[in-house]
Amino acid sequence: MGDPIRSCLSRRAWLLSAAAAQAAPLAEAVPNSVLVHEHVLVDFAGAAVDSRSRYSLDDAFNAALPKLRELKPFGCVRLLECTPNYMGRDPRLLRKLHDATGIDLWTNTGIYGAAKRAGVPKYAYDETAEQLARRWTEEFRKGVEGMKPRFIKTAVNVFPLEPIDVKLVTAAAITSKETGLPICSHTNGGGPAAMAQLEILDKLKCPASKFVWVHAQSEKDPTFHVRAGSAGAWVEFDGVNPKSAAWHVECVNLMEKKELLHRTLVSQDSGWYRVGEPGGGQFNGFTFIYTGFLPQLEPAVRNALMSTNPRRAFGG
Repeated sequence: MGDPIRSCLSRRAWLLSAAAAQAAPLAEAVPNSVLVHEHVLVDFAGAAVDSRSRYSLDDAFNAALPKLRELKPFGCVRLLECTPNYMGRDPRLLRKLHDATGIDLWTNTGIYGAAKRAGVPKYAYDETAEQLARRWTEEFRKGVEGMKPRFIKTAVNVFPLEPIDVKLVTAAAITSKETGLPICSHTNGGGPAAMAQLEILDKLKCPASKFVWVHAQSEKDPTFHVRAGSAGAWVEFDGVNPKSAAWHVECVNLMEKKELLHRTLVSQDSGWYRVGEPGGGQFNGFTFIYTGFLPQLEPAVRNALMSTNPRRAFGG
């Protein structure tokens, strides 16, 4: 017989180890993976205020740094920071975080038309779509505070689309044709609003492959997802979180079943330093997609969603 005390201790150690393993989240690293829709800082005060005096660069950096560092073990090499101009876009912060973490942080050009038009400056109502497109194309060519925009961020607020929605999407399509940048459109109004935007692109002969339907998960009728993907657009199921993960898996599985996995993107729309809230508010992390979502998918699907498709949609 063995030592009963040692045996008891060994048994206890095994039980503790098993309990720890059960409590630990599942995790799935994807080498060279990309998060296509996240935020580091947002200021919902919008264009009416648009002042960096409302927050401390150092405070925002210190809040974001540990959240980005958590991503490294999961293979993340790039994060598309989707905060638009007039809503807290800050290339200074992104460069500083890149230097500290080694993770690429991409910024954008464009104007965001949702959030009750908070991010729409007065000149956007006065200027034509062509004039707005010239502004955005100039940002692409000259850079924004030393950082070249890598995508166009816009949004539609309602369906049927209002004149400012049509103008912003038209300007985005013109800019895309001139620069090759993809268009990420936060789409309120679900599938009908997505189809209306694709019609605008079609009239301007801007390829549907340049259009990313942001927040496609908000549309509960999957026939719209299939229609958009079949037309060549990117269908982005973002907002992945513990409460939504089952629906997101269902959306991805349907797109795969319809042979449209190659037109599918996922991300979390997570973060961020919340300007105007004490201490920047609650900064949510970026790792759940690796720990709680990807383990529910097959390896080939994970790689397509997190590595292959982001590069096909955005380059790099």
